[in-house]
Amino acid sequence: MPSGSLQSATVELFGKAGYRVSIDSRSVFPRFDDPNISAVLFRAQEISRYVVDGIIDCGLTGHDWVVENGNEADIVEICELEYSRASNNPIRWVLAVPEESPVQKPEDMAGKIIATELVKTTQRYFESRNIPVTVEFSWGTTEIKARLLDGIVDCTETGSSLKANNLRIVETLLKSTTRFIASKAAWSDPIKREKMENIAMLLKGAIDARSKVGLKMNVPEAKLAEVVSFLPSEKSPTVSRLADQAWVAVEVILEEKQERELIPRLKRAGATGIITYPLNKVIP
Repeated sequence: MPSGSLQSATVELFGKAGYRVSIDSRSVFPRFDDPNISAVLFRAQEISRYVVDGIIDCGLTGHDWVVENGNEADIVEICELEYSRASNNPIRWVLAVPEESPVQKPEDMAGKIIATELVKTTQRYFESRNIPVTVEFSWGTTEIKARLLDGIVDCTETGSSLKANNLRIVETLLKSTTRFIASKAAWSDPIKREKMENIAMLLKGAIDARSKVGLKMNVPEAKLAEVVSFLPSEKSPTVSRLADQAWVAVEVILEEKQERELIPRLKRAGATGIITYPLNKVIP
């Protein structure tokens, strides 16, 4: 499991997936309520290397660090998990310069110095475009170095930190989301593979549920066809008879953003007892 900025979001995601995870403040070994899972916290930058080396069977890490470590061909990508430390959006590694810099495009960086934690990926990017630059590793506080050097390549979700430091994005070098990856040896083991597939299914279900809600209501039998005609549903709404034969109970799962448009329409169509509720998992 990734330590650092992704740690709390990952623990929360596993909780939504049905796993209880506890981590003592001074421990790097999370405890699962599943006896068939043993876990350790590593920096996301290291996880793909440890998977390749067989130190761990599987792990959650950013696609950016798989690319940076050159491990794309050496691991099995089980699934993409669209979550990050602050949102569900991909992070972007961007070339940024001070607002007052004359640099307008990557080619303008020729002969200049760039600070970044993503050294190899940045080097490959500029080499592929035949732009000579010097790339230096940054140990942190990378935004400050945009003015001390010539520019930076840094990760951002919203761009707010860059704007706060009066920096301007020139180009996006890489987009990245969290990936669940495994070693080829572990993936070839039927028992481990089934366990990892189960974990992936539940994690993806927890992510899919974040943007959805359940909706239940009572509808007059005479209005059922009208209500069903505009209800979104993966297959078709669940309809159950009530003790009063003139009424039915209807239940669907829908995108949360659809809820605000549907409820007034449902009320006008005669629905009563309308209830919405959050979901932990949605498994297609």
